[in-house]
Amino acid sequence: MSSPNPYLPFPAVIEEIIPETDSGDVKTFRVRFQDAACWERFRYLPGQFAELSVFGAGEAPISITSSPTQEEILEFAVKRMGRVTTALHHAEPGAVIGVRGPYGNTFPLAELRGRHLVFIGGGIGLAPLRSLINYVLAPGHRGDHGDVVIIYGARSPGDLVFKWELDRWQTREDVQLYVTVDREHEGWHGRVGFVPAVLEEVAPSSRNAVAITCGPPIMIKFVLQVLERLGFAPSQIVTTLEMRMKCGIGKCGRCNIGDKYVCRDGPVFTYEQLKAMPAEY
Repeated sequence: MSSPNPYLPFPAVIEEIIPETDSGDVKTFRVRFQDAACWERFRYLPGQFAELSVFGAGEAPISITSSPTQEEILEFAVKRMGRVTTALHHAEPGAVIGVRGPYGNTFPLAELRGRHLVFIGGGIGLAPLRSLINYVLAPGHRGDHGDVVIIYGARSPGDLVFKWELDRWQTREDVQLYVTVDREHEGWHGRVGFVPAVLEEVAPSSRNAVAITCGPPIMIKFVLQVLERLGFAPSQIVTTLEMRMKCGIGKCGRCNIGDKYVCRDGPVFTYEQLKAMPAEY
């Protein structure tokens, strides 16, 4: 349950800041509510987002990248893009920010039970997927799913995020992880190739499977084409959008697509739902 006043953020302390990319344009912020009672009013599930406030600068909608299985810590991976995210990047551990939410729908957890899962991410698009991946891999949930395949890529090794998490997933015998970068780079000895091409090479079976993807729009466009060639029906493909979101509660109208509001009806949609929407998405 969120705050009684939908515009009132909960004060939270930044406990740790983790630089993710070599350029410093992506950082992960680990935060904890000042008032522990806020946790009872901030119950979230993978796929949801929150509004982060930097006092004096404004607020921005950011995906929750931590898993609900992590207790009393929220994590947000933030790409420096505008006024609010730049102000957040200038913050230091110990600073107080505002967190309101959670907002939006969630990944279809009930429909994922008993299914093989294929995660396809690009760049910062791994952030919302990470919440679901760690939820699925948690001891209390891993037995609810079949195979877990993760295909993740970025433009360069320095643009890969959550490197420590990738290392951890790589060590698990119950995860098939494929990490790639777009082009050859000095010192990189891993896979080279665009994410859609790697997906086609890996060719995960569509039988009793669901594919969950997030990344740059051009990557998603070609990933969807590959998935359809592999036999995935539109109802078996899930993605998450953050298109033009602002207020988080469907009041400002900036994120509407036809009769849908991304912040309220999404940000998680199946490809089947997207096909029924206007082409502007």
